[in-house]
Amino acid sequence: MLILADGRFPAGGHAHSGGAEAAVAAGRIHDAASLEAFCRGRLHTAGLTAAGLAAAAAAGLDPLALDEAADARTPAPALRATARRLGRQLMRAARATWPSPELDALAVARPRGAHQPVVLGLAARAAGLGPPDAAYAAGYEAVSGPTTAAVRLLSLDPFDATAVLARLAPELDQVVARATEAARRALDQGPGALPAASAPLLDIAAEQHATWSVRLFAS
Repeated sequence: MLILADGRFPAGGHAHSGGAEAAVAAGRIHDAASLEAFCRGRLHTAGLTAAGLAAAAAAGLDPLALDEAADARTPAPALRATARRLGRQLMRAARATWPSPELDALAVARPRGAHQPVVLGLAARAAGLGPPDAAYAAGYEAVSGPTTAAVRLLSLDPFDATAVLARLAPELDQVVARATEAARRALDQGPGALPAASAPLLDIAAEQHATWSVRLFAS
């Protein structure tokens, strides 16, 4: 789990801001307090949804069905494209690190990339981890990416950025518990039991960001 959550793991996440670049440009993130508010909202929406998908993949649900569920939960074309690019890069890293027939099969079925949370959950499964571990990795990534980006975009003090992550830790525990329980229900009820929390402003900002001719981050 530490490898999966490590920003140095070559999964491509360092090139993406998780919506932070657009939020900084719009003035919604301008200091540590506004960064914390942004990350909290992202954790309980996009983060919860990603954690549920990752936990379900780690629990053994059909990854192709989960990939379709991820598509349905990602209405913005820019974010769907980003999720698949990140999934393709993560797949390359995961197959090299934890060779697995399940990863191989998904790579063949989705040559252009499956959604990143689904690949993350399958990578966790290949590494011998369980649904809570996959959910923690997904939830942490939902807030660590924007936090790291904000340091570069705002020249924010890294100590303040790290403190934001520390203050969000109890809420990350709550998100992981919800995601893991939903994944357990999905084993019997199917992917419809997984969280589908929406974040319309993130969707709108992602579409706007995709039109910029000059940007620091890919998304």
